[in-house]
Amino acid sequence: MQRVRASLAGRATQLLLVLAFVAVAFISLIGIGASVVIVETVQDSGSAVNAAGGLRRLAHRAASVALAAALDGRTGRAEVTAAIGAFEAGLGDATLEKVLEREPGSVFASIYRGIHARWYVNLKPRLLGAPELPSESPDVLFYENLLADVDAFTAQIDALVAVLERETETGIAQLRMTLVIALGMVMVVMVAALCVIRRRVFMPLTELRDCAARIAGGDFRARSRYTGRDELGRVGSAFNAMADELATVYRDLEQRVEQKTADLMRSNRALELLYHVIARLYHAPASPQTYAETLRDLEQVLGLKGSFVCVQPKHGGVATVLSTTMGDCPVRSRSEEECSHCPGRMMPWSYRREGDFDVFLVPLRDADHLYGMMRLALPPGERLRAWQHTLVEAVSRHMGIALGISYQSERERLLALQEERSIIARELHDSLAQSLSYMKIQASLLSSALQRPERRDDASDILADMKGGINAAYRQLRELLSTFRLQMEGDFARLLGSTVEEYAGRSGMPIELEIRLGVCHLNPNQEIHVLHIIREALSNATRHARASSIRVGLFGHPDGVRVIIEDDGKGILPAAASEPHHYGLAIMGERARGLGGMLEIVPRPDGGTRVSVCFDPVARREASSPAPTPEAQ
Repeated sequence: MQRVRASLAGRATQLLLVLAFVAVAFISLIGIGASVVIVETVQDSGSAVNAAGGLRRLAHRAASVALAAALDGRTGRAEVTAAIGAFEAGLGDATLEKVLEREPGSVFASIYRGIHARWYVNLKPRLLGAPELPSESPDVLFYENLLADVDAFTAQIDALVAVLERETETGIAQLRMTLVIALGMVMVVMVAALCVIRRRVFMPLTELRDCAARIAGGDFRARSRYTGRDELGRVGSAFNAMADELATVYRDLEQRVEQKTADLMRSNRALELLYHVIARLYHAPASPQTYAETLRDLEQVLGLKGSFVCVQPKHGGVATVLSTTMGDCPVRSRSEEECSHCPGRMMPWSYRREGDFDVFLVPLRDADHLYGMMRLALPPGERLRAWQHTLVEAVSRHMGIALGISYQSERERLLALQEERSIIARELHDSLAQSLSYMKIQASLLSSALQRPERRDDASDILADMKGGINAAYRQLRELLSTFRLQMEGDFARLLGSTVEEYAGRSGMPIELEIRLGVCHLNPNQEIHVLHIIREALSNATRHARASSIRVGLFGHPDGVRVIIEDDGKGILPAAASEPHHYGLAIMGERARGLGGMLEIVPRPDGGTRVSVCFDPVARREASSPAPTPEAQ
């Protein structure tokens, strides 16, 4: 039962409208039916009035026929009988019978019965029994009485007609009243239905439209007052629930937009900070000013109470402070040995209470090594949020990479210096040292020859050899000075061209240069070795080969790089390349081995000499990459 009530309550407006239309239809049907009945009654009454009115004419005609027959002296029984028959036919008319059957107890029925009885009892016998009077002695009194009775009879018929006319007028009045009542009831039902529609349909729909327009304009406080258990009441309740949900979603969306805006602004500030940090560290990776500016920006973005950056020493001792806004590290200030047991080493990315602040310990390191520590001061109990922690990680990683690059650059400079010093020592040893050693031996021989008279003739030969050795040493010294003063500035191809032009101008012979390295690439160390080999080969060719032309080639191929210097001079014997006094060739061999290749000096088939060196620049570069030093580790 409750379910039925709930279902009916949920369709109240629909049911009311259906009831209104059913009521209008029912009233219309009742009015139409009543009108049809009244119209038929009125139509029967009208026909009866016509029939009753004809009785008066027929009664007078029967009396007139009977009187005329008497006055003419004729029998006239046939005409009288016919007139009586016509009256009786009119008296028994079907319409009059129908009215009599419909209202057997009405006034019409009593008058009709009186007329019927009077006709058959009084008038008809008298009309049939009227005397035949001669014209000279008519029975005037009989006919006067007959006419008087006929007049009284027609008066009775007039009363019957009047009754029928009144019934007709009453029926018409009833029809009019029925139509008025039906129309009034239809109007009442329609007005009631319109009121119900206005109150339960149009007004809720209008308010829902207005509320929807307000919500579309951004006013989420709009609510419908029409709520209930009917259809539009449920729609209003659903609309209000939707408005509440929209308001909640809109507020949540506004909060999320504000949060996203704040996150974007924070991300922009973090990105800007990282950009400046990277730019500063790129230009000055080891400058204290760089770290001071970086810490100042980091304090401003994160709201820190102070910051501190120190770099660990290379060979023990106290760490070096690059920048601080919170004083010295308490561990560092106690003793030099404490830095080796720094809490940041033992517990990186942790918080430590120091005085009135909680200090966050951040290591500065790259993928392999730890270079220092960064300490960030926060209020007691406060911790970095996720985005702040991510930003600190990024900054510390860039600092560690910058310190690692700085240390690596320093190591590379030391290695380059050591390599260059080794090259100088090797070249001095292979050239001047051997020449001086040879002259030292010659000086000893000269001293021995001068002390013995029998060997004085050998002294001139020894002096000549010493003079040649001194000249060779002087020449080697000049070559070494030229080599050490060579500056590797600009493009390697341009430097080779300048070298070729230098020797071509000095010797006066044409020197052809061809460079086709392709995808092969030489590092600066390999370029300097190749350039020195070419210079030494050109020096030998221009001084000793007696050539008319020289060709220098630098070619790249899948197995590496090939350097070729060849001339069309007098050539060289293979055994001559290994003679002890050919220091330039020995140095060229050392440089070729330093490149990871082998020097080859052979005669050309068409005459002249070919000097070639083949090496793999990639394999040598990977093999010569410096390993981390123990101090850096």
